[in-house]
Amino acid sequence: MNSPYAKELSVAIGALQKAAQLSQSIVSEKDKGAIEKDDLSPVTVADFAVQALLTATIKNAFPEDKVVGEEDASDLRQNSVLMERVWQLLEGVAGDGDTVSLCKLPESREQMCDLIDECGASSPSATGRTWVFDPIDGTKTYLLGQLYAINTALLVDGEQIVGIVGAPNLSIDAKAPLKNEDIDPKGEGCIFFAVKGHGAYIRPLKTDQPRRLPLYTNNDISLVTSSTVNSALFRVHENVASRLNTAYPGNDLLPWVLRWAVLAMGLGNTTVWVYRRPDRYAKVWDHAGAMLLFEETGGKITDVWGRKINLAAGRMMSANFGFVGAREEHERVLQVVKEAYSEQIKLRTNMHA
Repeated sequence: MNSPYAKELSVAIGALQKAAQLSQSIVSEKDKGAIEKDDLSPVTVADFAVQALLTATIKNAFPEDKVVGEEDASDLRQNSVLMERVWQLLEGVAGDGDTVSLCKLPESREQMCDLIDECGASSPSATGRTWVFDPIDGTKTYLLGQLYAINTALLVDGEQIVGIVGAPNLSIDAKAPLKNEDIDPKGEGCIFFAVKGHGAYIRPLKTDQPRRLPLYTNNDISLVTSSTVNSALFRVHENVASRLNTAYPGNDLLPWVLRWAVLAMGLGNTTVWVYRRPDRYAKVWDHAGAMLLFEETGGKITDVWGRKINLAAGRMMSANFGFVGAREEHERVLQVVKEAYSEQIKLRTNMHA
């Protein structure tokens, strides 16, 4: 790809290759050092280690850029055993022959925590350059040895300009309908990347053999969603699928980053998410950059009300409610979602009247 962001791509892809190796190195271990966060979602030693690796690498190459990530280091600072496990995970790749060429590692435990905290305390900016990281998207599936992703995005003036997604256990030849348990039988994995206006690409995780993902056209609507996430409004997605005359759930994936990537692969062409509560918002690291993959293959993404997605609203995407992503059928899908949502809200109101 010829683009003005060649250095950013090179640095981020190298870091993702090493981050993928790091995360996969403990995927078979029963104890992945999982703890529970305040929102009841799990986090593992791999989440912390990958975020530290990505942040150290990006800050080394682009020291003036802002960084935003899912995790902070408060649990590590309070738990020396957990901190040591994260440090040892990073130390485990420090001696590899390719580490120096692919990434930068923290130089001490304190710097490791500081780098993680820098991400955890920051929010995307409407001006300047901001990198956004999701170190392990799909921690619940990761803990089960299922599909997960590592997300890296560059925002410039609040707009996603570069997206790089590592899918350490997703086959480059994956077929629909894809499920969380459908890991790469060859154990190879892949990387997706896109630059705004320059297309989206997929390549093997370890070899530089990219191929451009085509601009797909809609035929029959096929969904990419999740039947296992409990943040959705009750039965609204099934209702939408029925109105669109398509199978539910279609590609059934928990990690949001992978949903956008799978849409870019053409394994599905439509995604919808309506939250159960109007004050429930998406997290910026689950979507920034990954959405660009879909957009660069012909996708259009808005929220449930048809509003443009605002990635500079904060760590929580409070300017938007839910998602509607589709290609040529976006307007039709959006209208169906609005109708299904209104019907479901009326039904719920009547039940509580």
